[in-house]
Amino acid sequence: MVAPVCKTALLLALHLSSNGLHAFIHSLDRGQIVRSRVESVTLNVAKELTGKTVDNDQHVPPDHMPDMEEIALKYPAKSENTALERYKSDYALSLAKNKQFWQKRAAELITWDHYPYDENKCDDIMMGGFEFGDIAWFPGAKMNVCANAIDRHVQNGKTHQVAMIWEGDEPGQVLKFTYSELLRKVSAIANALKSQGVKKGDVVTIYMPMIPQLPMTMLACMRLGAVHSVVFAGFSSAALSSRISASKSSIVVTADIGVRAAKVIPLKKIVDEAIVMNDCKDIVKRVLVYERERSIASDDDAVPGDVGLSDNKINWVPNRDVNMNDLLPKQRPYCPPESMDAEDPSFILYTSGSTGQPKGLVHTTAGYAVYAAHTIQTTFDLQPNDIFACMADCGWITGHSYVVYGPLLSGSTTFIFESTPLYPDAGRYWDMVQRHKISLFYTAPTAVRSLIRYGDDVPKKYDLSSLRILGSVGEPINPAAWSWYYEAVGNKKCTIVDTYWQTETGGHILTNLPGVTPMKPGSCALPHYGIDCVVLDSVTGEIVEGDDVEGVLAIRGPWPGMARTCLGDHARYLETYFRPYEGYYFTGDAVRRDKDGYYFITGRVDDVLNVSGHRIGTAEVESALVKHPSVAQAAVVGRPHAIKGEAIVAFATVTESNTEDDDELVKELRALVRGEIGPFASPDIICITPSLPMTRSGKIMRRVLRKISTGEADQLGDVSTLADPSVVDTLIDLIGKHDTGLNP
Repeated sequence: MVAPVCKTALLLALHLSSNGLHAFIHSLDRGQIVRSRVESVTLNVAKELTGKTVDNDQHVPPDHMPDMEEIALKYPAKSENTALERYKSDYALSLAKNKQFWQKRAAELITWDHYPYDENKCDDIMMGGFEFGDIAWFPGAKMNVCANAIDRHVQNGKTHQVAMIWEGDEPGQVLKFTYSELLRKVSAIANALKSQGVKKGDVVTIYMPMIPQLPMTMLACMRLGAVHSVVFAGFSSAALSSRISASKSSIVVTADIGVRAAKVIPLKKIVDEAIVMNDCKDIVKRVLVYERERSIASDDDAVPGDVGLSDNKINWVPNRDVNMNDLLPKQRPYCPPESMDAEDPSFILYTSGSTGQPKGLVHTTAGYAVYAAHTIQTTFDLQPNDIFACMADCGWITGHSYVVYGPLLSGSTTFIFESTPLYPDAGRYWDMVQRHKISLFYTAPTAVRSLIRYGDDVPKKYDLSSLRILGSVGEPINPAAWSWYYEAVGNKKCTIVDTYWQTETGGHILTNLPGVTPMKPGSCALPHYGIDCVVLDSVTGEIVEGDDVEGVLAIRGPWPGMARTCLGDHARYLETYFRPYEGYYFTGDAVRRDKDGYYFITGRVDDVLNVSGHRIGTAEVESALVKHPSVAQAAVVGRPHAIKGEAIVAFATVTESNTEDDDELVKELRALVRGEIGPFASPDIICITPSLPMTRSGKIMRRVLRKISTGEADQLGDVSTLADPSVVDTLIDLIGKHDTGLNP
């Protein structure tokens, strides 16, 4: 219970801890913060947070408010949405007292080996800045990420709680691991790595399918203080080789095969090919190999199979390759965690560069851990019994932050998925929700759009009542897909959190918050606590004040989760993120802030087209195209035009129910874009294609579309990550026909 205080001394501020949503009451008299419990609220914030009146005209406060009977005076509400108003004041406070804010979050979220800060000593909690890229958070503090993700939960009564649920390619393949089991398995892997010479600071390249041993190996590296570099298991041998070479990684961990939608991927063979390229043969000393079938067998079962895998033969290279399934039973199931400095590197993750050369982004230890825990708990209103299902692959930052580290640092249950949303049918996601009682579900708009084409009847076959929050990640979700997600999947009862962030940011930087922020389809809403987002004029670099404005999105001031450098190329780090606009972190994205202050990402800056003087975001045109009932997905790029500067080229896939002739559909789509945006945005070329060039994780490769559209197909580079490489020839043929006047 909160002690009575003067009404004018109250400042309510939202905050999330591992126990859920809380409010903070700041007493100006005492200069301290007092916590009071706030229960989760549902979607209709404006109605549910303003109280209610009973028959005797007595006002009953909302059930989330602290007990304040001793405040006699009553004043009318200043806003319909008091939770949103509290967010605004809280957000302002998190910027005004930024170091105090992050000190408090760090103390609450992490169990430290050494932590030299408190509320009265936090001036040095962040050092450096954007000018030299010498940013450091929590210098002098020590902790271990793996110990925080596993050990402390075992010590705090969660020994028998399920930490990880894994579902394989086939629906019947399910494994569950409690926190105590996870501790033993991760420790054994850590000891196996040590036996092969891995020590603190070494880089371990991980090229694996989404089997449980992938996140376990990541955690084992963290336990030892080794730096993991997870390479998505859809990359080619050449791409893998370049990453091994750049990081000088002497240890590669892989599996004999991966399986997705019953298709076998020969991972070990790809690793063998990668090692003979570049200088990797001299760098790599050990290749540690998991046999997939042995790895996913439960401890008491025989090796499963029956997907045609028994003929798999592993090419064992003498004096280099080690069978992990033979090595692990020999290991002690406990390994003491290494105490790490806050700024020690924790992992390397590659992201696409504008030059076509991937950037190896380096994240550190404590700042990343604090931010991953902070964002998952705040964005998803994480509760003790939640089952958190992020559909991302661990080869991407989403898999790092919201499959592995965020959920486990929070003591939650994380769900790991090996297969695809369409295998064995379009009901796979919803079948998993029903069987596992998933409450928080996080996937990409591309996956949502790929499921729309199968209609509303598919999700209606399943009991989705366990769902509480639906998340969107990876790209802006267009309003049509948002509406289907909200209505057909969430039954109009779930909050949809539209999260915006990047590999570089480590976690969410813009999103709506459940029960706090009213939702707007297509908008990533408002900045996260502690993140000072600004809109800049793209030419002058000056801040664009007010609402109903547009420009480029930047961040004014460091935050704990941000990447610290590009591997071996700090100059590139500075040039990419801090030199375009001095004093700011540049996201590379164009943005519009509407009249209510909500942010809409309109595309990468190089995805903002200039057509006859009109700046047109590719995301806007794509959103208009997919409003047509026959369009499942769309991607838009620009190409040079002699008169208009740039021409708009659109590619669209159709739904299975489509019966329209392509020529007629193209006419309707042009009319739709003209009606939704304006005549100036009408695409010059619209290609109806059976599929788009997408990675196996579902990301549309717009770089490929740009090269094909501009007649530079001979410069496509590595397209081995495409789910269907044959689509490239189809698209080249379509563009060729348009350019020769054979198609509209």
